[in-house]
Amino acid sequence: MGPAGEAGGRVRARHPLPFMPSPAQRSAEPPSLARGGEGNLALYVHWPFCVSKCPYCDFNSHVRAAIDEAAWRDALLADLAHEAPLTPGRPLGSIFFGGGTPSLMAPATVAAVLDAAERHWGFAPGIEITLEANPSSVEAANFAALAHVGINRVSLGLQALDDNALRFLGRAHGVAESLAALDTAQAAFARVSIDLIYARPDQSEAMWRTELDRALAFGTEHLSLYQLTIEPGTHFAALAAKGALPTLDTETAAQLFELTRAATASAGLPAYEISNHARPGAESRHNLTYWRYRDYLGVGPGAHGRRNGLATVRRKKPENWLAAVARNGHGLESEEVLAPATRAMEALLMGLRLGEGVDLTALSARLGLPIDAMVDARAIDRLAEHGLIARDRDRLIVEEPGMLLLDGILGEIVR
Repeated sequence: MGPAGEAGGRVRARHPLPFMPSPAQRSAEPPSLARGGEGNLALYVHWPFCVSKCPYCDFNSHVRAAIDEAAWRDALLADLAHEAPLTPGRPLGSIFFGGGTPSLMAPATVAAVLDAAERHWGFAPGIEITLEANPSSVEAANFAALAHVGINRVSLGLQALDDNALRFLGRAHGVAESLAALDTAQAAFARVSIDLIYARPDQSEAMWRTELDRALAFGTEHLSLYQLTIEPGTHFAALAAKGALPTLDTETAAQLFELTRAATASAGLPAYEISNHARPGAESRHNLTYWRYRDYLGVGPGAHGRRNGLATVRRKKPENWLAAVARNGHGLESEEVLAPATRAMEALLMGLRLGEGVDLTALSARLGLPIDAMVDARAIDRLAEHGLIARDRDRLIVEEPGMLLLDGILGEIVR
């Protein structure tokens, strides 16, 4: 479906609902970009199954004729239990169900995971609990049940507001079904985000502006707006290799990017990350954990984590992960100690995507590395002269014109 950290994902079900969140947990007062709760953990739970594979998707998603949900629930709980003693005394500030299509999970499975997570770690006040969802009528029918068991934020993969575009993107829903699901989501959840893919072939500025204005009128607090990219190993990549897939020229794509940032800022949802836009206070707390390079746990097939200076990776293929859990009690494929220089590089590559940038002094103190071992000061000065980057005391920020050239800028300044 769509991106969710390093494992990827997007967002069905029915059963008794054993987990009842407290009023504080269900309200999930949105955080601001201000610092706070930095000792808290984030938890990513990967559900790898989809009804069909979208032609642009390179995430760890799979289509299966049948799924033994009880076996999967037990395995997820075992994977959680393995992580718990490794991070004692640190409550969860956010949980994110990604995939795949997590809204294919039964609410009872979601409830069991949340119940176990609260037992293992405890929940910080106002915990953010997000589930990615497809806007199909079948999945929307379970939104109220998912809210009842503790989901307080939903990320809805609309992807486009044009039926022809949805067919091109391989989506199973149409616009009318999407909008009905959005109405249901806004009634069920306090916090709603929507995803759209733009810079599609032959998409003009006028076409995208009309679509974006319509999306902004829905009144959601958060928009994830991604330019279409052709990822290796996808069906779109195979078509492109044969010359059978037109792509938008880079100049038009750049114009659409600038239009997007101007329109969302004008509507009160400025970009706080290169592809993510929110009302102040409605930013994704979970994704900020990634971008601010704080510890997060990943369970389920292919899930990555960062805890206590270690990079963790779960087995990717669903059946291999399930077998590993049965054999070892967890789905880990590897745990790697990350050198401070590697952690600094990762922190900068993630943090400079944010409008707030990176505090180099704080990062230096956290990792025990001098600033000049992390960044190239001469490259920063050169880029600053061109208005692409700014250094405000020890905070490094990519300026608005620089966001268009972010990959190149990162390649120049990050050691």
